[in-house]
Amino acid sequence: MTVDTLVVGAGFAGAVIAERLASAGREVLVIDRRDHLAGNAFDHPDSHGVLVHRYGPHLFHTNSDAVFEYLSRFTEWRPYEHRVLASLDGQLYPLPINQRTINQLYGLNLDEAGVERFLAGVREHRSPVLTSEDVVLNAVGRDLCDKFFRGYTRKQWGLELSELSSSVLARIPTRTNRDDRYFTDKRQAMPAEGYTRLFERLLAHPRIRVETGVDFATVRERIGAGLTVFTGRIDEYFGFRLGRLPYRSIRFEHQHLPGVEQFQPAATVNFPNDHDYTRITEFKQITGQRHTGTSIVKEFPTDEGDPYYPVPRSANQELYQRYRELAASETNVVFVGRLAQYRYYNMDQAAAAALKTAAEIVGG
Repeated sequence: MTVDTLVVGAGFAGAVIAERLASAGREVLVIDRRDHLAGNAFDHPDSHGVLVHRYGPHLFHTNSDAVFEYLSRFTEWRPYEHRVLASLDGQLYPLPINQRTINQLYGLNLDEAGVERFLAGVREHRSPVLTSEDVVLNAVGRDLCDKFFRGYTRKQWGLELSELSSSVLARIPTRTNRDDRYFTDKRQAMPAEGYTRLFERLLAHPRIRVETGVDFATVRERIGAGLTVFTGRIDEYFGFRLGRLPYRSIRFEHQHLPGVEQFQPAATVNFPNDHDYTRITEFKQITGQRHTGTSIVKEFPTDEGDPYYPVPRSANQELYQRYRELAASETNVVFVGRLAQYRYYNMDQAAAAALKTAAEIVGG
């Protein structure tokens, strides 16, 4: 196989681009430094036979018919709507904050209009809205902010709400109705056979060769590809010459509970103020798998480890822009994906960016 395209990374961005380019006639080599496909979406049976997500829960949701229809070529789907509870002083409350949350927390019996009036009375107007603290205080006021967001943010990011860009908490809605679904996208589902099987099908094209456990540095000179699609860290590609872009990582503590049918009343329970971990997820509730025991994961945010979340602060964006300028001067190299573009992508957004980039490559 003569390679004319090297794709670095076998996550959503890399795998989708590889499939699209191979289908357009290119000979593609996909490499990944990990020993598996699917990037952070990788799932597998644990030692007890429970299908788990090694890097924490991955929940597919999208409003893009194009992305959903494309991925549907490689998987059947299991309908699934995610629900989250937050633990406060031993009680569990629905998230995002909605009518049920407020009524339960404050012992009220408000209808939708009543919740709107309640929130109007507790909001703290902030202008301009620059930080995540501004966003939350504008939306729900100080008490709800302190109960649900301040401690969680401190654990998740190692920063105060006032130190984070407004984009972080702007993603989390506040509802006045009783809708307790975590997402409201029109397409919400899980791959029926898991994410890894989806990726195996994505990369099964005869013009694609996959090598896992391979670092880009070891093939950078060996592979004479005409085009490199790089989905890894943009700062690492350039040898960190301008400094390291900050990321937040997570340590995952997996645990199997034999003989336990269901560990908790929702798939995910957040712990805004208690414990060192931010949340616990029970996988059977996500996958629909039947098993005599159950498996859970606790998430401990940290600054050490694999890069998961770009830290959204203005200084970090300025550093990324400098790396982006370096990237623009590269010949025959395309940067796409969460790490390469230093932005938090949902899975459907990573797939959409890859589809767009592949179309531009083929068209160009």
